[in-house]
Amino acid sequence: MGWLADESGLDKCAANYVPLTPLSHLQRAADIFADREALVYGTQRWTYRAYHARVSRLASALAGLGVKPGDVVATLLPNIPAHAEAHFGVPACGAILNAINTRLDLDTVAYILEHAGAKVALVDSSLVDLVERACIIIGGGPRIIEVPDEQAGVAASGRHLIYEDLLAGGDPAWAWVMPQDEWESLALNYTSGTTGRPKGVVYHHRGAYLSTLSQPISWRMTLYPRYLTIVPMFHCNAWCHPWMIPALGGAVICLRDITARGIYQAVAQEKATHFGGAPIVLNTIVGANEAERLPFDHVVEVFTAGAPPPAATLAAIEPLGFNVTQVYGLTETYGPATECTWHEGFDALPQAERAAVKARTGVLMPFMEDITVLDPQMRPVPRDGAALGEIMHRGNGVMKGYFRNPEATRAAFDGGYFHSGDIAFRHEDGYIKIADRSKDIIISGGENVSSVEVEGALAHHPAVSLCAVVAKPDDKWGEVPCA
Repeated sequence: MGWLADESGLDKCAANYVPLTPLSHLQRAADIFADREALVYGTQRWTYRAYHARVSRLASALAGLGVKPGDVVATLLPNIPAHAEAHFGVPACGAILNAINTRLDLDTVAYILEHAGAKVALVDSSLVDLVERACIIIGGGPRIIEVPDEQAGVAASGRHLIYEDLLAGGDPAWAWVMPQDEWESLALNYTSGTTGRPKGVVYHHRGAYLSTLSQPISWRMTLYPRYLTIVPMFHCNAWCHPWMIPALGGAVICLRDITARGIYQAVAQEKATHFGGAPIVLNTIVGANEAERLPFDHVVEVFTAGAPPPAATLAAIEPLGFNVTQVYGLTETYGPATECTWHEGFDALPQAERAAVKARTGVLMPFMEDITVLDPQMRPVPRDGAALGEIMHRGNGVMKGYFRNPEATRAAFDGGYFHSGDIAFRHEDGYIKIADRSKDIIISGGENVSSVEVEGALAHHPAVSLCAVVAKPDDKWGEVPCA
């Protein structure tokens, strides 16, 4: 195996080995980008010096509340500065961040709070009542720290300690609790399915760190990007982007409510250069009226995921100044794990063919070891653009496992790969294209019909803005597509 005949004196030590963690990005940024803009929210601005100090205050204040390494701290927050601060402040005291989807129902929020065992929860004032009721259901729950938002007109309830008051009692020079092992847990994200309870996906410091180095390569980022928060920070930690941007000395532009006007203002006035979002965000941009659109003079790089972007949407958005790249991943892969890498030869294709290529799922990102499509016997499917199999992942960008659910973890990792549940085929050039979720494939007359492909065909019609296709029972065919 690659060892020298004599390895004496070549052991790991403090000088040559430090556990990888995305926390190091903000520590570095506070030193070398101290006076650069780090966070933007409306009229508010914070430099990296101020950002680091606020994170240190948060970490020390949480420790003062009794939060210990290994404890869980939950958030129910929109994309506001406090949520970005929590991405560093919670792990900086050794705790694990549990960013909860703010759109979940009461019963699910209660389940997650109880299952994760959160000791403290940072809660937007608009959601305090929801969390209070969840705590009643579980007969306890975390201590609530309330985060009002004066800029958005969201006032405090007056029933809990306020976030800014918590920070005021913290220490801006507090020494962060850095991981001793890069396999230590960093975040706990619950992924919801159509059946059963959500599963808690556990991230380690190593995986998040490598994602923050891999994605800038895929996104062609250089120093000082201005990143717009459209992907919710509760969704795979906004694809690890809050941890990533400080590595490049960039600014995180917080956008609480996703509207066409808000996006155009951020691009035109704040000079946003990058953002991620689902195809519905692209439709929002394309569908903006003239009053909502503002002129800008730079190209905005967009990662889109969640569903293949319709060709009609791509054809409409790119002339507006947005370059779209399709990415794909899951909560279990820290967000994006594949990208539709663009080759020069694609530029010469007719518009319709270019759009079809852009809608591909793509190829693995640099931090993944292997992403392939395998049949039920775990054999690679032919690269013929037709044979279907399941997308399988292997690499440092795969979760540790499911929290308190070893059976589900074993099943997900069966055969040495993470089983995504996504059905796809491979083109001759190796590019993957999702056909459907395994449970969403429509079987009509014994043939597999991809709901994704039917949706794509419908989206070409000029009268169709959004569509969804599901299976409908049919006496003759068994199932037929229903839009």
